[in-house]
Formats: sequence, C-alpha cells, structure tokens
Amino acid sequence: MGLWRRTVLPAVATVVATAALVACGNGGGLRVEGAEPPPETPSPTIAVGKGSPSPGVARTPQVAVDLAEVRTQLLADKHLSDYARTVLANCTVISRCLSRGKTVDVMHSGTPQQIVLIHTLEKFVFGIFLIAVEPSGPRPIWSLDVEQPTVNASPQGDLVVESKIFAIDDPVCCPSGRRVEVYRWNGRQMIKVSSTDQ
Repeated sequence: MGLWRRTVLPAVATVVATAALVACGNGGGLRVEGAEPPPETPSPTIAVGKGSPSPGVARTPQVAVDLAEVRTQLLADKHLSDYARTVLANCTVISRCLSRGKTVDVMHSGTPQQIVLIHTLEKFVFGIFLIAVEPSGPRPIWSLDVEQPTVNASPQGDLVVESKIFAIDDPVCCPSGRRVEVYRWNGRQMIKVSSTDQ
C-alpha cells in the first residue's frame, strides 16, 4: 500500500493538473496573448434602425467619431435650434445627450459619415445630425429635427428617416402614425426627395 501511494498518487495528481491547465488554455482562466480577437465596441442601443443590410449591398465601415468634438462643433453652428443648443450647453456627460447612430456613405465619397442622435436624459431622440468624418475632425453636414427616428441608408445611397407622428386623438404616450422621408446628397447638400405619411 505504501509503494502504491508513493508511485500512483503523484502520477494521478500530475495528469489532473495538466488536464486542468489545458482546459483553460484559451478560456478566461489563463490568458494566452493572441489567442482571442479583441472585443468589438458594442453599438449603442439607441442607435435606431437596426435592420439587416440588403443582400448585395456593401456594408459601410464603422467609424468612431468623438462625440465631445461633435458637441463642440454643433455648439459653434449658428443654425443649431435653440432647444438643441440648450440641451448641448447643459450636457456635461456627453453620452446623456448624444449617441452614435449608423455609419453611412450617403455623400458617396468613400469616407463614411456618422449619424449622431441628440436626445434627452430619458433617451427620447428629438433630432439627428449627419457628421462627415475628416482628418481635421468631425464636420456637421446636415441636421433634422425629428422625434424618435429610425435612420437607414437605402441601397441607392439615400438617407431614409422614419419618424413617429401623432394623430389628433392619440394619447401623449403613443403616436399612431409614421412619416417616411428620403433625403439625397446632391453634391453640395442633402435635399428631401420624398415624404410619405402612413
């Protein structure tokens, strides 16, 4: 019995320890450099318009526009609405008033543009901005005052904005209608090409 304990038990302990190390080699227990890809940056949940891209349409690469820089640029814009200016001026935590939406290339420049949503603390979206991402920093291209929008790029490269609208008898909580507007870059600015209420 003494010989068995001196020879068999150490061998069994070695096998168990080796199996445990192999089992966690690429898991969370033992860090192995290069074994796992870096985590992706999660999309914000407020980034409305989460439909799947159309088949055959190339996806626009994601960009990471600095929302603090966007806020500064927007506050410098003399055409910014009074309400948006008040919200941004009083917004010290940027994520409480601005969020990234989808990345698009509606300017057909090959360089992505970022949709930025402006919202209240309760995440009620009341406007969108189209931001060109340039080496010198973010540049506001276009804006739209609209409530709770869904924003997507069409297969033709137009910007499709769907928003909620209230009918006369709707309660404050629940608009029953919707408006779909299509905007197109004409080489100098975004122009509305259609609007449909449903």
